[in-house]
Amino acid sequence: MFTGLVEALGAVGDVQPDGPGRWLTIVEPTIAADAPLGASVAINGVCLTVVRREADSLRFQAGPETLSLSNLGELRAGDPINLERSLKVGDRLGGHIVQGHVDGIGRLAQRLPDKDWETLWFSCPIELTRQMIRKGSIAVDGVSLTLVDVEEGQFSVALIPHTLAVTTLGKKALGASVNLEIDMFGKYVRNYLEQLVLPIPPACPPPARAQP
Repeated sequence: MFTGLVEALGAVGDVQPDGPGRWLTIVEPTIAADAPLGASVAINGVCLTVVRREADSLRFQAGPETLSLSNLGELRAGDPINLERSLKVGDRLGGHIVQGHVDGIGRLAQRLPDKDWETLWFSCPIELTRQMIRKGSIAVDGVSLTLVDVEEGQFSVALIPHTLAVTTLGKKALGASVNLEIDMFGKYVRNYLEQLVLPIPPACPPPARAQP
């Protein structure tokens, strides 16, 4: 479980094939110093397990399901990535509850600067925007953000200077892919309502007639 508050910008040190999956080596000394084997770390919003550890880097395995639903398959050596360690019990929940389970991929469609701020528009499958609400929460490449506007197949978020400076979103080029995770509670509510079938009460039988 995560909060969507990026702790550090790391870099991809190495990418190697691993059958249908991939080995990812992520370089970031601060995170590596406090992420033991078996720990969960969000890599651009994708929850992965630490399987090897060095002084300044961590190694992860990404399976075919993860690669098909996220942009981790596009990573190359030297690419910057957002990193967040898993939430501890008692930590402040500064963003929103993020599982690290990506729902799909979006694309950066527009950057609208306003002095030091920027409004970013992303395109994505219509099925995803139907699960979003204006002023709700969304994780974009692991960054907890508030939805400004939601339309079919696209949405916008407003980024403050700090977010632009300390996450990969500040440098994303138009057309670049991002991992999207819809607000967990919204997904559960929608799933429940879609499966909810109100039973139709049986027709009431006519009252029995009294025998003469």
